[in-house]
Amino acid sequence: MTSQPYHIPALLPQSMEALNITPSGVYVDCTLGGGGHTRAILKHLGEASEKGGRLLSFDQDTDAIERALADEELSGNAALTLVHGNFRYLANFLRYYGVDKVDGILADLGVSFHHFDDPDRGFSFRWEGPLDMRMNRNATRDAATLIAEASEQQLADIFYLYGELKQSRKLAAAIVKARREAPVTDAPRLLQIIAPFINPRQEKKELAQVFQALRIEVNNEIDALKQLLTQAEKALKPGGRLAVITYHSLEDRLVKNFLKTGNLEGKESKDFFGRNLSPFRLLNSKPIVPDAEEIELNPRSRSAKLRVAEKRGEDEGRG
Repeated sequence: MTSQPYHIPALLPQSMEALNITPSGVYVDCTLGGGGHTRAILKHLGEASEKGGRLLSFDQDTDAIERALADEELSGNAALTLVHGNFRYLANFLRYYGVDKVDGILADLGVSFHHFDDPDRGFSFRWEGPLDMRMNRNATRDAATLIAEASEQQLADIFYLYGELKQSRKLAAAIVKARREAPVTDAPRLLQIIAPFINPRQEKKELAQVFQALRIEVNNEIDALKQLLTQAEKALKPGGRLAVITYHSLEDRLVKNFLKTGNLEGKESKDFFGRNLSPFRLLNSKPIVPDAEEIELNPRSRSAKLRVAEKRGEDEGRG
């Protein structure tokens, strides 16, 4: 496990092209992780002292921030500001660091290799670790606490909405029954409980969906994404770019609808002439996905989808 990279960024060249980086621009990387996208943005910015370019990179995980601070290439770059915080507080942190508007925002919503490959973090069903799954290790509720406290209906909803599992009610009922006998605090016990309801032909997929659902709920990921999107629209300059890489249908649907309509409900507003009143201009009608070569080099990028939009000017015609 120690030989595994912290994270290999998905769709790296495509996301850099999407941001359309200028050396004097101000940019945000909402998900520092292993620093792959951050490094690439910094290279495009060039010498900040000469051009005035700036990058703010967010991460709520202490591990990611500490790794970046220990990396001289990153910590020694005057253009980079490391922000230890959740991107849901984008507007507050921009205000704190004296940033009015930005030229581009990138959010790679994938989970770092480090999280999946560290048994102590509890993100993967492959390890005999605790059911943790917290992105922010200072958070009070981990997956074991969620499983212990959520009602059967709440668990069923979590598995159905966030894992898209048809057997969500059976999974929830089995967990509630089992926890009456003994706490469900580690991955092996959870796997033992849910095993009868997992299709052997799709075992890895369905187990991943179970763990995904719990992780999304533990970290309140959907609500955080909604807050990011609404704040990003306000933070962007006219002509600024918003690029979001998603990994499952819930995220992608939300991002797609927001970029198309400018609201979280996905309801289109049109003017008297029938023109779209969205504050964004879509730069790709279909999501950008990895090619076969990238998937071979980084199989975890297989489900990545990149959507990009540009903030319209106030007087720009809609359409």
